[in-house]
Amino acid sequence: MQVRFLLFCVSLCAQGAELRLWPEYVRTGPDGDVVAADRAAPANAASKPVRAARAGYASLQVAVRLRSPGEYTFRVQSPLQADVFREWYHRLEKDQAWHPDALVPVKVPHTARLPDPDNRIGNQQVQAYWIDIWVPAGTQPGEYPLTFRLESAEGNAEAAVKVRVLPAVIPDEDAVVIDHNSYGSSWIGDLYPGERGRSGADFYRSDAFFRLVHAYHRIFYEHRGVFHQLGYGHAGKVGPEFAPALAGTGRNKHIAGWDLYDRHYGPLFDGSAFRGSRRGERPIPFAYLPINPEWPASYLWWGEPGYEAEFGNVVSEMERHFREKGWTHTRLELFFNHKKRYMGFPWDGDEVRFPEDDWYFREYGRMFRNAVPKDSPVRFVFRADTSWSMEQQSKELEGIVNMWICGDGILSWYPQVAREMKRRGDIVWFYSGPPPVTQAAAKITEFPLQAWLWGIDGYVHWLTVSAGADPWFRFDGGGTALVYSGERFGIEGPIPSIRLKVQRNAVQDLALLESFQTRRPVTELRAEAARRFNGSKPEDWWNPRPAIADRPPMEWTNGEIDAATAGTRNMLRKTRPDAWENVHAFVMQLAEELQ
Repeated sequence: MQVRFLLFCVSLCAQGAELRLWPEYVRTGPDGDVVAADRAAPANAASKPVRAARAGYASLQVAVRLRSPGEYTFRVQSPLQADVFREWYHRLEKDQAWHPDALVPVKVPHTARLPDPDNRIGNQQVQAYWIDIWVPAGTQPGEYPLTFRLESAEGNAEAAVKVRVLPAVIPDEDAVVIDHNSYGSSWIGDLYPGERGRSGADFYRSDAFFRLVHAYHRIFYEHRGVFHQLGYGHAGKVGPEFAPALAGTGRNKHIAGWDLYDRHYGPLFDGSAFRGSRRGERPIPFAYLPINPEWPASYLWWGEPGYEAEFGNVVSEMERHFREKGWTHTRLELFFNHKKRYMGFPWDGDEVRFPEDDWYFREYGRMFRNAVPKDSPVRFVFRADTSWSMEQQSKELEGIVNMWICGDGILSWYPQVAREMKRRGDIVWFYSGPPPVTQAAAKITEFPLQAWLWGIDGYVHWLTVSAGADPWFRFDGGGTALVYSGERFGIEGPIPSIRLKVQRNAVQDLALLESFQTRRPVTELRAEAARRFNGSKPEDWWNPRPAIADRPPMEWTNGEIDAATAGTRNMLRKTRPDAWENVHAFVMQLAEELQ
């Protein structure tokens, strides 16, 4: 059904200028109508204050409407800190519809025109703004006014709401890690051609390049997430900024220089890349190592003493460098991303399907242990991305692999595998891709909730920086992007999306919700969160172990896998736009009860 409500208080002027306030989970188009995916939200005429815990954000949207083309000024007033973003309407290539997602930061008072000449929507009457209210940890609890004003030739309009700041403080540590993955760095030059042109041929060694790399880490960090860049390809070629320079061969193989690597990772490993952020300076929690079958040792010598000599020399030097620099807070991941069908190496490192390939993991685990002192303070982990052979691999590689990134559908058959991995202290995430903008706003909140209900550590968006060649007017929906290049708007760095904001708000809610387990059992908290989200129970988020799990994975078909994962997929097929709002209301209710 069509959304019939305006949230909070709305004031209109007789001439037709209008302000409408919407919750974060209801997106509107340039005509002012709610986008199709969000029209299932229930009618709600409540005008209650926005509730917010401290050390976190509260969000809403404001839509400006003019009946005739013209200029307007948008103002925001509050004693709290307000971040204001203009919502960009992307033209979807598939159906030519306009859909908001990218958020362009603006300073208020903000003067603009309708139709917006840059967005190029001929009959545009409405411009929506995303509002983030930041509540520092030291904010005095109480109610604070938040007022919006519109000034135009058609007249003026005003809308107001109160923000109720609760005593509860959102913990610094998240209940689940939300990871945002990417590959290499050539895409940075493609997204910032202006900066690349100014830097010339040395762009990928320039200060501007490393500022951009750190800006991507920073935007995800500020949205309570993690950013990963894999620095090597399927055949093992490593980008120069992802690894120290090497020299020599065999027993003489050694590290010749750290310049590009340290410029890249130093500010990330010591936290200085996040100086001035609201979350403060903290080292990144995870990072890929450049190690693969072709680096630091040449795979031509695999099985020969020279291979292990090259591997051991370089890994030992890396451990010493990290230790001497004090880079001991980040988990550094030994990870193999190749598949034999890519023709780089004759065994699968990623999503192993054939049991004989586990032997390579054991060999690399042995070589790595021999190269690193047992008492090293450097936090190395051995990571495996697993799906087909997950159940067997988790047993065969116990004590070798201690970080597991699991395909969600197959993991859903094996709650006992997840529990066993966690019992022995392994890190467990699952992976999928970002939902496109054509799905309900709350769809992106399923992933952190599922990880939390499963009792595992996190979730991976497998690709998050690839918005397409023209995301502005020929958009593919954003299924591989949660941020956008800001260069179009004069911003040398990424800008966020609505989906990233909605996800952040869910992650901060989960951090606060988990902190309440000192007063209520976590099983009770999980049960109520699942019920509020979609009327489910935590056990509904698992699938029964199918008969095919008793057969070798190489015999499985895609149809059989789809059938065996249909239960949870069907349960989540129609996530309502307000699904997370119901969980948020529960968290805020507890925050008020337990204060």
